[in-house]
Amino acid sequence: MRLEKCYFCSSTVYPGHGIQFVRNDCKIFRFCRSKCHKAFQKKKNPRKTRWTKAFRKAAGKELTVDPSLEFEKRRNVPIKYNRELWQTTVKAMKRIEEIRVKRQNQFIRNRLRKGKELRKEADVKEVEKNIHLIKSPAAKAKRLEKKMMQVVKEEDIDMDEEA
Repeated sequence: MRLEKCYFCSSTVYPGHGIQFVRNDCKIFRFCRSKCHKAFQKKKNPRKTRWTKAFRKAAGKELTVDPSLEFEKRRNVPIKYNRELWQTTVKAMKRIEEIRVKRQNQFIRNRLRKGKELRKEADVKEVEKNIHLIKSPAAKAKRLEKKMMQVVKEEDIDMDEEA
């Protein structure tokens, strides 16, 4: 069973699915669905279409350059194994997978952190702008009244001590 890649969005095209377009120069274009085929016909650029893998890679949204992926490429070369070498290779592959997952999670966390900071700044600005909605004028008047009462009491105490 041969799995092809969609020319536009780079997803897999399974046998019996999708559309195949052959140009006059015998170049074959395979598309996974009509959405990709129509975008291709409209001469859309996959790097500027947000839902394609080419866009994610160009925009830095995908973990593309990672040394653990290089190990994976090397693993695909057929090697004759003896039992001890095979066991160490299995352990190494598991470790590589752990590292790759950990780096991918870290990459996502770093990408989301910027958005959190921006939202927090926007929230602080919003509160500063509309502080009158949070602190009512009546509360300010009560506070002022309490301060005045304390000042009056202190003056009465001072006057009693002088007399």
